[in-house]
Amino acid sequence: MGQEFEITISCEACVRRSTPDCAECLVSFVLDETPEELTLSEADARVFDLFSAEGLVPTLKYRSREATGR
Repeated sequence: MGQEFEITISCEACVRRSTPDCAECLVSFVLDETPEELTLSEADARVFDLFSAEGLVPTLKYRSREATGR
């Protein structure tokens, strides 16, 4: 078996923080109105991906400030 991974999504590093996209993001959905960061295991990420594809939870709207240069 392969190594499990974790992913941490920091809202402070997201260009969409405090925008309408933020309110409709998976992180806000899971953590409530004022999220800071969310850590997901590989299994959690797979479940959220499946649920999102079926429209049961919002999609991840995260976009890194570093990637956009903002």
